[in-house]
Amino acid sequence: MIKPRVAIICGGKSSEHEISCVSANGILNSIDRNLFEPVLIGITKSGKWLFLPDDTNFAIINGALPTVPESGVEISITSQGLFSGGKALSIDIAFPILHGPYGEDGTIQGLFEMIAVSYVGSGVLASAVSMDKSYAKPIFAAASLKVAPGIVVTSKDFELPSNLTFPLFVKPARSGSSRGTTKVKQKSELAAAVNIALEFDTKVIIEQSVVGKEIECAVLQADGKLTVSQVGQILLSDKFEFYDFQAKYLDNSMQLVVPADLPAGIEAKIQQAALTAFKAAGCEGLARIDFFYSDQGEIIINEINTMPGFTPTSVYPKLIEKSGITYQQLITKLIQTAQNRSLSITR
Repeated sequence: MIKPRVAIICGGKSSEHEISCVSANGILNSIDRNLFEPVLIGITKSGKWLFLPDDTNFAIINGALPTVPESGVEISITSQGLFSGGKALSIDIAFPILHGPYGEDGTIQGLFEMIAVSYVGSGVLASAVSMDKSYAKPIFAAASLKVAPGIVVTSKDFELPSNLTFPLFVKPARSGSSRGTTKVKQKSELAAAVNIALEFDTKVIIEQSVVGKEIECAVLQADGKLTVSQVGQILLSDKFEFYDFQAKYLDNSMQLVVPADLPAGIEAKIQQAALTAFKAAGCEGLARIDFFYSDQGEIIINEINTMPGFTPTSVYPKLIEKSGITYQQLITKLIQTAQNRSLSITR
């Protein structure tokens, strides 16, 4: 049997470059090599595509995050596919484990559509609108999901509406892993927080802080059906104001509690809201949907991640594992779903 060649593509030009490398390391170490032949491709921070050795180690070592080296064997992309050293890489399926802009936002999905390579995850439009919170929130609201009040600004010159009260969250509209996000407790801190967010994006969301529990839910599209996970709750150490980059990736104090400590009947409502969001955004393959369960008993959707963190210990695989699907099985199911799906141009 000829095994399909799966391109695990990681790195990229976004601020989540390093986390993408760590996710790729997990997939590379766990992919079922009896079924698939992995090909590791790294995109450098400057945008070069490199053909990486199969034994590349992208683990976090002593707190140091891995990156794709800036030099190596370059890859060229043509209408005939991906080539390196004058030879076709003969990629059958792409697994773009890229987080944030240039990977999770529809750009690389559009490239795959143009060169007719099947790929894991959501298509161009679902990826783009899910990445941009300023577009995702109206879609969620139109699907009768509750969102936190907020405004979109593009500079530090703006008027804060009277319905927004401190504390507020200031975050880039199209960034992930909480990069560039600040919790603002008073007006004097607001301008500096907006400037920080503007370093990551030209569009910034100023949003009402929600007091309550941070809740996450995983959705998997595989075997012709949608599987929605149990609901998990993020518990943070008191030293963190919110679930920021440090808490997510560099500190081991975060706990994922599954099932979440919720009143009777609320988990089912959150699971239904996750499915509603997945369908409303037009997602495919996988997504992690993040919610707040407020102290007033409201279910408020925060965001949808179409290519969530994917290490063996990341929230998405851990939630799916509670449904009886191991990390290796999850990788297999996602690749097989990509194999069976038509590219959007032919649908």
